[in-house]
Amino acid sequence: MRAAIVGGGTGGHVIPALAIGRELSDHYAAELMFIGTPRGMETRLVPQAGFELRLIQVGALKNVSLARRVRTLTRIPYSVYVCRRMFAEFRPDVVIGVGGYASGPGMLAAILMRVPTLAFEPNLVPGFANRMVARYVSAAAVHFEETRKFFRNPAVTGVPVRNQFFNIAERVFSPPASLLVFGGSQGARVLNQAMIDAIPEWKGLGVHVRHQTGERDFEKIEAAYKEAGFPAQVSRFIDDMPSAFAQADLLVCRSGASTVAEITAAGKPAVFVPFPFAADDHQLRNAEALARAGAGRLIPESQLSPERLTATVAELLSSPETLARMSMNARTLAHPNAGREIARMAADLAGVA
Repeated sequence: MRAAIVGGGTGGHVIPALAIGRELSDHYAAELMFIGTPRGMETRLVPQAGFELRLIQVGALKNVSLARRVRTLTRIPYSVYVCRRMFAEFRPDVVIGVGGYASGPGMLAAILMRVPTLAFEPNLVPGFANRMVARYVSAAAVHFEETRKFFRNPAVTGVPVRNQFFNIAERVFSPPASLLVFGGSQGARVLNQAMIDAIPEWKGLGVHVRHQTGERDFEKIEAAYKEAGFPAQVSRFIDDMPSAFAQADLLVCRSGASTVAEITAAGKPAVFVPFPFAADDHQLRNAEALARAGAGRLIPESQLSPERLTATVAELLSSPETLARMSMNARTLAHPNAGREIARMAADLAGVA
């Protein structure tokens, strides 16, 4: 079996793509080829994982200037042509689109060549690349029930995440409460500043804060906590995020697809502050879905203030029963076999038993 995985850009695209690839390799002995762009995280993560990566030149269409959008549109036909040449050489039995810059041209090329296609969509509202091909793909693997309506032959599989998140034991609340704050690969600065502005309020809460700042804000945020005399545990990055989840009673974070999937796998209550510049505002839609399910609270960035953030966190941390109910609701949205189910769908399309 040969499978091509097309797309990438952010970790929310690349990390699930790698998980799908590993399942195909381990359970179906699949030969894999990834297609991405030079600007995405795939350039680092895919070779590290030991998979072949080929690159095409294609840019963004959303949240960019008119001139850049025109340049991207004029390059798409050539990108499709390049993908067709790659597929003619590699001869994939199935092409899996994971969203992101390279996904649109790759999936269009496969559809034109009549190669079976599987769209993977981790967000509640599909991104531009998946919307472009949604009616023409052979099947789709989605995270949310509400997303099924956009695609042909959809199945709710969830988003592949590391098994360690599913193995996190239910936390029994005991003071002092523990709060984990992180911003992801985009938009950490606003959360960092909101936390610092709220320090005078935190002192009366009796809460332990663990805060991942990202590289550029680390020294500033660490100094601000020290100057305020607040004993927070501040890190540039947290390498062992499952352990950090396990030690937290509540999370404050963005709502990208991978973060949402990890939270549901771990069964963690969360306060979501969606990144407002995400394509198609998908982070807001993700957060709204978890808020409707009673698994999280939503604070739009436009409404984020030290007072509101503190009040929301204080309300939740003062009610262990509410935290336990949110945790239970989050776990009902988890999909422990997502990677395996998506790989099985791909194998079925490829005609592999």
